Amino acid sequence: MKKLLSLAVIVIFVVCNAFFHEHQDALRALYSRPVTEWPKPDIDSGVNWAEFKSLPKLDTSYFSLMERPDVKLGKLLFFDPILSGSNQISCSSCHNPQTSWADHLSVPVGHDHQLGTRNTPSLLNVHARKSFFWDGRARSLEEQALSPIEAHNEMAMELTKLIPKLKAIPGYRKLFYEAFGDEDFSMPEVLKALAAFQRTLVSRRSRFDEFLDGNYKALTDQEIRGLHLFRTKARCMNCHHGQYFTDEDFHNIGLTYYKRKYEDLGRYTVTKNPADVGKFRTPSLRDVMNTGPWMHNGLFDNITGVLNMYNSGMVMNNPKTPEQWADPMYPRVDPLMKPLNLTQEEIKDIVAFLQAITATKYWMKRPESLPR
Repeated sequence: MKKLLSLAVIVIFVVCNAFFHEHQDALRALYSRPVTEWPKPDIDSGVNWAEFKSLPKLDTSYFSLMERPDVKLGKLLFFDPILSGSNQISCSSCHNPQTSWADHLSVPVGHDHQLGTRNTPSLLNVHARKSFFWDGRARSLEEQALSPIEAHNEMAMELTKLIPKLKAIPGYRKLFYEAFGDEDFSMPEVLKALAAFQRTLVSRRSRFDEFLDGNYKALTDQEIRGLHLFRTKARCMNCHHGQYFTDEDFHNIGLTYYKRKYEDLGRYTVTKNPADVGKFRTPSLRDVMNTGPWMHNGLFDNITGVLNMYNSGMVMNNPKTPEQWADPMYPRVDPLMKPLNLTQEEIKDIVAFLQAITATKYWMKRPESLPR
C-alpha cells in the first residue's frame, strides 16, 4: 500500500511538473515576439492606455548635451548649497545621484532639520512628466524648481536675496552670460538652467528594454510570469503603462488617512474639488526597486508589502456608515482598485518583474568645484 501511495505521489509530481513547464514554455513563446503581437492586457473600460515601449540607447549626442551652457550652469546650481538660506542645502541634498536622484528617506530633511510631509520623488525621466509634485500643483519643471528653494522646511531661501548672492560671484555672472547672453539675470534664468539640467536625467536601459527589443533571453521564466501577471490578473497596466509605466494621472488608492495621524488630502489641496480627495499622481515604475521607500508618504519600505496592499484592493477604506457616505470629503477609493486574489508565489513573480524593469544605477559625478 505504501509503495502504491509513493508511486501515486511521484506520478502526480511528474504530471504537475510537466504541466508547469509546458505552461511556462507556452508563456515564454507568447512573449518572445514583437510587443505588437503580445496579447492585449486586461484594461478596464474607459482607461486610455499605451503599450510598453523601450528606452532608446544612449547616443553620443548626450555628451554634447551635457556641455551645453545652460545645462552646465544648471548642473552647478543643482549641486550648489548657495541656493539655500543656510548655504548648507542643495537640490542634490534630497535628489542624490547616488540614490537614483531621490533620498531613500520616508520624507526629506530640510532647513533646520525640519521634516517634509511627502516622499521625495526620483528625478529620473522628469522630462517626460506632465505634472510635478505628488499633487500635480506644478505644470513645468521651471515652476516646480521654485517651490523647494523658497519652502521654509526645505531650502528656506528668500528669493530677494538669492540673485544678489549669485551676482556677487564673477564665475556665475560669466556662466549666466554664456547660457543666456546677459549678466543681468534673475529668477527665470535660474529656473530655466535648473530645468535644463534636470531634463538630462534619464534612466539607463533595463533588461526589460533589451527584451522588448528582441533579446528574448534577457528575462528569466519567473520574470516573464511576472510580466504576464502585471498585464493581466494583477491589473497593474490600468495605471502603469507606456514607456515610463505611468498614466500621468491621479488616483486615490486608499492611503489618505482621513482624520488620522498621516492625513493627506492629496490633489484636493490644489483643486479644492472633493472628488480629488486622496488622489496622488501615479509614479513611474522605471527603476522602482532603486527608489524606495514608496508611496507619497514613504511609509512602505518593502515592495512585497506594497503588492500585498494592492492585493487587498483597499476597498475596506471606503465609506461604511451613513455619516461617512454623507461626508463629501470622505475619501472614495478609485474603482480601479479591486481585490486581486494573488497568491504569494504570484506576488514573488511580480517582484521579479519589477527587478527586471529596474536598471543598474548611474552615479553622476558631482562637480569637483563650485563658482566662488
